[in-house]
Amino acid sequence: MSQSVPPPGNPFADGAVPPGPYTPPPPPAPVRDNLALGLVTALVAALVAGGVYGGIAGAIEREIGWAAIGVGFLVGFAAGKVGGPNPVLPIASAVLSLGAVYLGQLLGIAISVAKELNVSATDVFLDNFGLLTEAWNEGKDIMTFLFFALAAFAAFSGAKKAAE
Repeated sequence: MSQSVPPPGNPFADGAVPPGPYTPPPPPAPVRDNLALGLVTALVAALVAGGVYGGIAGAIEREIGWAAIGVGFLVGFAAGKVGGPNPVLPIASAVLSLGAVYLGQLLGIAISVAKELNVSATDVFLDNFGLLTEAWNEGKDIMTFLFFALAAFAAFSGAKKAAE
């Protein structure tokens, strides 16, 4: 038996796919290094997580450490997943998680006060923001700052982990 000799040149130059189990290689993975999109994502995640944290704290009328950790991790993980390995994102995530926990604590106070007075929590939050910050300032203790630290650490770690 003899085998035929292929003609010279590229037989697939016209774009024809050779018969058989040939599969083209997958496209390269997109590069995730978008600082602006990561920061926007972290901000949105911080607002949402802070609102949920405040809703939980107001409903049970106390703060929970694991919820603060969850807020921080969500902010950091979202920023790292969308923004990529940019070294600014873990720091920005930590700062935004501090704001989210603070917002959540204020919202929790507003919900507790609104339940007592049978008014809207939105009205209490928006119309009496100065009184809420005074109430927060009077009620802060070492646990308040521990929750801040836990959230910031979780945000920093989450952003680093998501960017890997």
